[in-house]
Amino acid sequence: MMVDIVIVGNGPAGLSCAITARMRGLDALVVAPSANTSWLARTEHIENYPGLPSVSGVKILESFTAQALAMGANLCTGLVRQILPADKGFMLLVESDVVEAKTVVLAMGAARPQLLPGEEELVGMGVSYCATCDGMLYRGKRLGVLSASEEGLEETRFLRTLASSVDYYSLKKHDLSGLPKDVTAVDEKPESLSRTPEGLCVTTRQGTHCYDGIFIFRNAVSLGMLLPDLASDGGFIPVDRGMRTNVAGVFAAGDCTGKPLQVAKAVGEGNVAAVSAAEYIASLG
Repeated sequence: MMVDIVIVGNGPAGLSCAITARMRGLDALVVAPSANTSWLARTEHIENYPGLPSVSGVKILESFTAQALAMGANLCTGLVRQILPADKGFMLLVESDVVEAKTVVLAMGAARPQLLPGEEELVGMGVSYCATCDGMLYRGKRLGVLSASEEGLEETRFLRTLASSVDYYSLKKHDLSGLPKDVTAVDEKPESLSRTPEGLCVTTRQGTHCYDGIFIFRNAVSLGMLLPDLASDGGFIPVDRGMRTNVAGVFAAGDCTGKPLQVAKAVGEGNVAAVSAAEYIASLG
Protein backbone atom coordinates (compact mmCIF):
# COMPACT_ATOMS: atom_id res chain seq x y z
CA MET A 1 0.00 0.00 0.00
CA MET A 2 1.31 3.45 -0.92
CA VAL A 3 0.65 6.40 1.40
CA ASP A 4 0.56 10.02 0.30
CA ILE A 5 3.24 11.28 2.64
CA VAL A 6 5.75 9.69 5.00
CA ILE A 7 7.13 12.07 7.60
CA VAL A 8 10.50 11.10 9.05
CA GLY A 9 10.55 12.42 12.61
CA ASN A 10 7.99 13.02 15.35
CA GLY A 11 9.09 16.42 16.63
CA PRO A 12 7.22 19.73 16.20
CA ALA A 13 7.97 19.94 12.46
CA GLY A 14 6.90 16.38 11.73
CA LEU A 15 3.73 16.53 13.80
CA SER A 16 2.76 19.95 12.41
CA CYS A 17 3.26 18.51 8.93
CA ALA A 18 1.04 15.52 9.77
CA ILE A 19 -1.74 17.77 11.08
CA THR A 20 -1.74 19.96 7.96
CA ALA A 21 -1.46 16.93 5.68
CA ARG A 22 -4.60 15.47 7.22
CA MET A 23 -6.39 18.79 6.82
CA ARG A 24 -5.47 18.56 3.10
CA GLY A 25 -6.94 15.05 2.93
CA LEU A 26 -3.59 13.26 2.63
CA ASP A 27 -2.66 9.95 4.20
CA ALA A 28 0.11 10.81 6.66
CA LEU A 29 2.48 8.32 8.28
CA VAL A 30 4.93 9.60 10.90
CA VAL A 31 7.98 7.37 11.43
CA ALA A 32 10.45 7.77 14.30
CA PRO A 33 12.51 5.64 16.70
CA SER A 34 10.84 4.63 19.97
CA ALA A 35 13.35 6.49 22.14
CA ASN A 36 12.98 10.29 21.96
CA THR A 37 16.38 11.74 22.88
CA SER A 38 15.82 15.19 21.37
CA TRP A 39 16.71 18.38 23.21
CA LEU A 40 13.03 19.30 23.25
CA ALA A 41 12.05 16.15 25.15
CA ARG A 42 14.59 17.15 27.83
CA THR A 43 13.56 20.82 28.08
CA GLU A 44 11.61 21.75 31.21
CA HIS A 45 10.47 25.23 30.18
CA ILE A 46 9.81 26.75 26.75
CA GLU A 47 9.14 30.46 27.12
CA ASN A 48 8.78 31.67 23.52
CA TYR A 49 6.08 29.49 21.96
CA PRO A 50 3.02 31.70 21.39
CA GLY A 51 0.01 30.86 23.53
CA LEU A 52 1.81 28.29 25.70
CA PRO A 53 4.05 30.18 28.14
CA SER A 54 6.46 28.07 30.20
CA VAL A 55 5.32 24.76 28.73
CA SER A 56 7.61 21.73 29.03
CA GLY A 57 9.03 19.99 25.99
CA VAL A 58 7.34 16.71 26.93
CA LYS A 59 3.98 18.44 27.32
CA ILE A 60 4.13 20.19 23.96
CA LEU A 61 5.14 16.97 22.20
CA GLU A 62 2.31 15.07 23.89
CA SER A 63 -0.15 17.77 22.80
CA PHE A 64 1.07 17.80 19.20
CA THR A 65 1.02 14.00 19.03
CA ALA A 66 -2.51 13.74 20.43
CA GLN A 67 -3.78 16.30 17.91
CA ALA A 68 -2.13 14.54 14.97
CA LEU A 69 -3.55 11.18 16.01
CA ALA A 70 -7.01 12.67 16.57
CA MET A 71 -6.94 13.98 13.01
CA GLY A 72 -6.16 10.55 11.61
CA ALA A 73 -2.39 10.58 11.19
CA ASN A 74 -0.65 7.24 11.73
CA LEU A 75 2.49 6.75 13.80
CA CYS A 76 5.07 4.02 13.17
CA THR A 77 7.96 3.17 15.48
CA GLY A 78 11.25 2.48 13.77
CA LEU A 79 14.35 3.97 12.21
CA VAL A 80 14.23 4.93 8.53
CA ARG A 81 17.46 3.41 7.28
CA GLN A 82 17.25 4.33 3.60
CA ILE A 83 15.04 6.13 1.09
CA LEU A 84 15.06 4.97 -2.52
CA PRO A 85 13.32 6.67 -5.50
CA ALA A 86 10.75 4.42 -7.21
CA ASP A 87 8.56 4.68 -10.31
CA LYS A 88 5.64 6.33 -8.54
CA GLY A 89 7.32 7.82 -5.50
CA PHE A 90 9.69 6.41 -2.92
CA MET A 91 10.47 3.22 -1.05
CA LEU A 92 11.57 3.63 2.55
CA LEU A 93 13.37 0.92 4.50
CA VAL A 94 11.95 1.20 8.04
CA GLU A 95 14.00 -1.22 10.12
CA SER A 96 13.40 -4.39 8.06
CA ASP A 97 10.07 -3.33 6.51
CA VAL A 98 9.43 -1.41 3.29
CA VAL A 99 6.99 1.51 3.12
CA GLU A 100 5.94 3.15 -0.16
CA ALA A 101 5.09 6.85 -0.35
CA LYS A 102 4.29 9.45 -2.99
CA THR A 103 6.23 12.11 -1.06
CA VAL A 104 8.64 12.26 1.87
CA VAL A 105 9.14 15.00 4.46
CA LEU A 106 12.40 14.91 6.41
CA ALA A 107 11.87 16.29 9.90
CA MET A 108 14.32 14.34 12.02
CA GLY A 109 15.96 17.24 13.82
CA ALA A 110 19.53 18.48 13.75
CA ALA A 111 21.26 15.50 15.36
CA ARG A 112 23.55 13.57 13.05
CA PRO A 113 25.39 10.35 13.87
CA GLN A 114 29.15 10.59 14.11
CA LEU A 115 30.44 7.91 11.77
CA LEU A 116 33.55 5.96 12.61
CA PRO A 117 36.56 6.49 10.35
CA GLY A 118 36.32 3.97 7.54
CA GLU A 119 32.62 3.23 8.13
CA GLU A 120 31.11 5.01 5.14
CA GLU A 121 33.53 3.40 2.70
CA LEU A 122 32.57 -0.10 3.90
CA VAL A 123 28.77 0.23 3.76
CA GLY A 124 27.47 -2.58 1.57
CA MET A 125 30.89 -4.21 1.63
CA GLY A 126 30.50 -6.01 4.94
CA VAL A 127 29.09 -3.19 7.07
CA SER A 128 25.30 -3.30 7.48
CA TYR A 129 22.63 -1.52 9.52
CA CYS A 130 19.83 -4.09 9.17
CA ALA A 131 20.02 -7.56 10.73
CA THR A 132 16.84 -8.83 9.08
CA CYS A 133 17.96 -7.60 5.66
CA ASP A 134 21.51 -8.93 5.64
CA GLY A 135 21.82 -11.37 8.53
CA MET A 136 21.25 -14.45 6.34
CA LEU A 137 24.40 -13.59 4.39
CA TYR A 138 26.47 -14.37 7.47
CA ARG A 139 25.20 -17.79 8.48
CA GLY A 140 28.03 -19.58 10.24
CA LYS A 141 30.25 -16.47 10.10
CA ARG A 142 31.95 -14.29 12.70
CA LEU A 143 30.14 -11.03 13.41
CA GLY A 144 30.86 -7.84 15.29
CA VAL A 145 27.93 -5.73 16.51
CA LEU A 146 28.34 -2.05 17.38
CA SER A 147 25.31 -0.63 19.18
CA ALA A 148 24.45 2.73 20.72
CA SER A 149 21.41 1.56 22.72
CA GLU A 150 19.44 -1.39 24.10
CA GLU A 151 17.58 -1.62 20.76
CA GLY A 152 20.65 -3.30 19.35
CA LEU A 153 20.23 -6.20 21.77
CA GLU A 154 17.18 -7.58 19.95
CA GLU A 155 18.99 -7.43 16.62
CA THR A 156 21.96 -9.16 18.24
CA ARG A 157 19.79 -12.01 19.52
CA PHE A 158 18.59 -12.63 15.97
CA LEU A 159 22.11 -12.48 14.54
CA ARG A 160 23.33 -14.98 17.12
CA THR A 161 20.91 -17.59 15.74
CA LEU A 162 22.76 -17.33 12.42
CA ALA A 163 26.38 -16.54 13.16
CA SER A 164 29.05 -18.85 14.56
CA SER A 165 30.08 -16.11 17.00
CA VAL A 166 29.08 -12.55 17.86
CA ASP A 167 31.05 -9.87 19.69
CA TYR A 168 29.12 -6.88 21.04
CA TYR A 169 30.57 -3.36 21.38
CA SER A 170 28.80 -0.45 23.09
CA LEU A 171 29.09 2.78 21.13
CA LYS A 172 27.41 4.46 24.09
CA LYS A 173 26.92 3.13 27.61
CA HIS A 174 23.66 1.20 28.01
CA ASP A 175 22.14 -1.74 29.88
CA LEU A 176 23.55 -5.06 28.66
CA SER A 177 21.45 -7.33 30.89
CA GLY A 178 19.50 -8.54 27.83
CA LEU A 179 22.61 -9.64 25.97
CA PRO A 180 22.60 -13.41 25.19
CA LYS A 181 25.04 -15.36 27.33
CA ASP A 182 26.81 -16.76 24.29
CA VAL A 183 27.52 -13.27 22.93
CA THR A 184 30.81 -11.71 24.05
CA ALA A 185 30.57 -8.16 25.38
CA VAL A 186 33.84 -6.47 24.38
CA ASP A 187 34.66 -3.74 26.90
CA GLU A 188 36.52 -1.62 24.36
CA LYS A 189 35.38 1.48 22.49
CA PRO A 190 35.51 1.23 18.66
CA GLU A 191 37.65 3.96 17.10
CA SER A 192 37.70 2.98 13.41
CA LEU A 193 36.78 0.31 10.87
CA SER A 194 38.92 -1.14 8.11
CA ARG A 195 39.24 -4.04 5.69
CA THR A 196 42.34 -6.23 5.92
CA PRO A 197 43.27 -9.72 4.68
CA GLU A 198 41.91 -10.98 8.02
CA GLY A 199 38.46 -9.48 7.30
CA LEU A 200 36.52 -6.44 8.44
CA CYS A 201 38.24 -5.07 11.50
CA VAL A 202 37.22 -3.00 14.51
CA THR A 203 40.12 -1.04 15.93
CA THR A 204 40.03 0.08 19.56
CA ARG A 205 42.66 1.62 21.81
CA GLN A 206 43.42 -1.86 23.09
CA GLY A 207 43.80 -3.57 19.71
CA THR A 208 42.16 -4.79 16.50
CA HIS A 209 39.42 -7.44 16.16
CA CYS A 210 38.43 -8.88 12.76
CA TYR A 211 35.16 -10.40 11.54
CA ASP A 212 33.34 -11.56 8.43
CA GLY A 213 30.72 -8.83 8.88
CA ILE A 214 29.93 -5.85 11.09
CA PHE A 215 26.44 -4.61 12.04
CA ILE A 216 25.94 -1.10 13.42
CA PHE A 217 22.82 0.03 15.28
CA ARG A 218 22.18 3.70 16.07
CA ASN A 219 19.10 5.89 16.46
CA ALA A 220 20.02 8.00 13.43
CA VAL A 221 21.38 7.65 9.90
CA SER A 222 23.69 10.08 8.14
CA LEU A 223 22.13 12.12 5.31
CA GLY A 224 24.45 10.64 2.71
CA MET A 225 23.35 7.12 3.58
CA LEU A 226 19.68 8.00 4.07
CA LEU A 227 19.20 9.48 0.58
CA PRO A 228 22.43 9.57 -1.46
CA ASP A 229 21.28 12.25 -3.95
CA LEU A 230 20.13 14.65 -1.21
CA ALA A 231 22.12 17.90 -1.06
CA SER A 232 23.42 19.02 2.33
CA ASP A 233 25.31 22.02 3.63
CA GLY A 234 27.19 21.85 6.89
CA GLY A 235 25.05 18.97 8.13
CA PHE A 236 21.78 20.75 7.28
CA ILE A 237 19.42 20.29 4.32
CA PRO A 238 19.06 23.30 1.97
CA VAL A 239 15.42 24.06 1.07
CA ASP A 240 13.49 26.76 -0.78
CA ARG A 241 10.58 28.69 0.70
CA GLY A 242 8.31 25.75 -0.06
CA MET A 243 10.57 23.42 1.98
CA ARG A 244 11.53 21.62 -1.24
CA THR A 245 14.89 19.87 -1.31
CA ASN A 246 16.92 19.25 -4.47
CA VAL A 247 15.14 15.88 -4.85
CA ALA A 248 11.67 16.20 -6.40
CA GLY A 249 9.01 14.91 -4.02
CA VAL A 250 11.24 15.20 -0.96
CA PHE A 251 10.73 18.07 1.48
CA ALA A 252 12.43 19.01 4.74
CA ALA A 253 11.32 20.97 7.79
CA GLY A 254 12.47 21.90 11.27
CA ASP A 255 15.92 21.79 12.79
CA CYS A 256 17.31 19.65 9.97
CA THR A 257 17.03 22.68 7.65
CA GLY A 258 19.21 24.88 9.86
CA LYS A 259 19.03 27.65 12.43
CA PRO A 260 17.25 29.04 14.33
CA LEU A 261 16.52 25.80 16.19
CA GLN A 262 13.18 26.91 17.59
CA VAL A 263 9.82 25.18 18.05
CA ALA A 264 7.88 28.00 16.39
CA LYS A 265 10.09 27.86 13.30
CA ALA A 266 9.79 24.07 13.12
CA VAL A 267 5.99 24.15 13.36
CA GLY A 268 5.74 26.72 10.58
CA GLU A 269 8.07 24.82 8.28
CA GLY A 270 6.17 21.59 8.89
CA ASN A 271 2.97 23.33 7.84
CA VAL A 272 4.56 24.68 4.65
CA ALA A 273 6.10 21.29 3.80
CA ALA A 274 2.68 19.63 3.99
CA VAL A 275 1.13 22.26 1.71
CA SER A 276 3.95 21.84 -0.79
CA ALA A 277 3.66 18.05 -0.65
CA ALA A 278 -0.09 18.33 -1.36
CA GLU A 279 0.63 20.55 -4.36
CA TYR A 280 3.25 18.11 -5.62
CA ILE A 281 0.86 15.15 -5.37
CA ALA A 282 -1.81 17.14 -7.20
CA SER A 283 0.67 17.87 -9.99
CA LEU A 284 1.18 14.11 -10.45
CA GLY A 285 -2.47 13.76 -11.39
